[in-house]
Amino acid sequence: MEEYRRHLDRGFNWLGGAAAVARVIDLCCILIVLLYLTKEQVGIAALVVAFAAMIDALDGLGTGDALVQASNVTSRQRDTVFWFNIGTALLVALVTAAFAPLAAAIFGIAGMAGYLLLVAAKQPLTALAVVPMAMLNRSLAYERIALINVTASFVSATTRAGLAIAGAGTWSLVVAYAAQGIMIAVGAWIASPFRPSLCFDWRAIRPLARFGTRSASSTLFEQIFKNIDFLLIGWFYGAAPLAIYRVAFDLAMEPAMAVSTLIHRTALPVFARVAAAKEKLAEALSWSLGRVVSLVAPLTAGLVLAADPLMHLLRDSDGHSYAAAALPLKILAIAALLRVTMQLLMPVLIGSGRPGMAARLSGLTLLLLSGGVLATCLIFPAPFGITAASLVWLLVYPPLMLWAVLYVKQHWDMQLYRLLQAFIVPLAGIAGLLIVVKGAQAMAGDEAHIAAFIVAGATLATYGGQYLWSRRAVQVSA
Repeated sequence: MEEYRRHLDRGFNWLGGAAAVARVIDLCCILIVLLYLTKEQVGIAALVVAFAAMIDALDGLGTGDALVQASNVTSRQRDTVFWFNIGTALLVALVTAAFAPLAAAIFGIAGMAGYLLLVAAKQPLTALAVVPMAMLNRSLAYERIALINVTASFVSATTRAGLAIAGAGTWSLVVAYAAQGIMIAVGAWIASPFRPSLCFDWRAIRPLARFGTRSASSTLFEQIFKNIDFLLIGWFYGAAPLAIYRVAFDLAMEPAMAVSTLIHRTALPVFARVAAAKEKLAEALSWSLGRVVSLVAPLTAGLVLAADPLMHLLRDSDGHSYAAAALPLKILAIAALLRVTMQLLMPVLIGSGRPGMAARLSGLTLLLLSGGVLATCLIFPAPFGITAASLVWLLVYPPLMLWAVLYVKQHWDMQLYRLLQAFIVPLAGIAGLLIVVKGAQAMAGDEAHIAAFIVAGATLATYGGQYLWSRRAVQVSA
């Protein structure tokens, strides 16, 4: 098991570090961008990016995951998968372009069609990255993947900030989203040079396509339930209320989703290698859960404590405050911890050859979330509806997590105490964080900028304490 733990540890360190750097860059640029955009512009961009994320879920129709988990891959299969991806991307681009005017009419936003045309044009370009990135993941080339992700995030963030300062409005966010995907494709081809031959053998990739279709269904369901709330809130309440919700959502969820992406990229190839051995898979799952909770839990606590002062300080280009986003931010931060913990089951299911179960689980989550958000939009007016929609995220995951615990116990003999052990050190760190923050705030007063600074410092100290504890645990075990 030590070999696989080293792979997991290396993956978490490299990709986790890259995700942390990327999120810091993103957060700083987002806070800058919000100063130059109105709430309406932010809300429109939120709708476009929500559509784009769901469209991007169709990249390669899951053949990237199929290549990662396959026991062996021939050059003929790689070449055929590449051309298959290009063909499907062109088809998706055409459908997106045809749908763009309808989307603009549904939401009553005239310029929305132009934004979606950019999303359509991006599809064939990002399809170029599917095979090279799959091969990088397959070979556990975490260092190169980390460099690609950081570079793409930096290009996207600086593009976003530069265009916003130049007065590009909604285009600044849409162009930055497209730029990140394109930069990942460029980086993947540089890190993993790939020269496909002009061949197409459907029989060679039929098993990969069958697996990929089920995996893509899971990813598509996941992206829909990640974005359906934006579409519903934008439809029922309009762009400005959506901007308040989106700011709270991004601050709460984006760091956790970076960890979720890290989980999938790091754990999937390792889980696929140990899937046949229950004990090894259970140990890898338990270890991964501990790292996930350690990465997300302190940030969750920090966001809950910093929500009020941070949202009080944050304003749009018209000088209007985002204070209404404080309560949704607190709720969504807690939901993010539950969400990323639950998401760890996805690479387990796909890596162990159960993509159908992953798709059904994503579909159930989509049903619960979309039904709950739709009900809140129908019942509550905008200010209460945004908070109620945030509560839906918080209430969806506890029953799903209970099912997940029972499932892994049944199939991999995972005991509950092994799962609970992952929470001991992070909970101790959070307790210390609360004591330090409350004590420091009592002495420093209630100034918003001082409170935000105290929480940020205490959160960083908590991460430092966790790191030192983990190093000590490694030395003791050695």
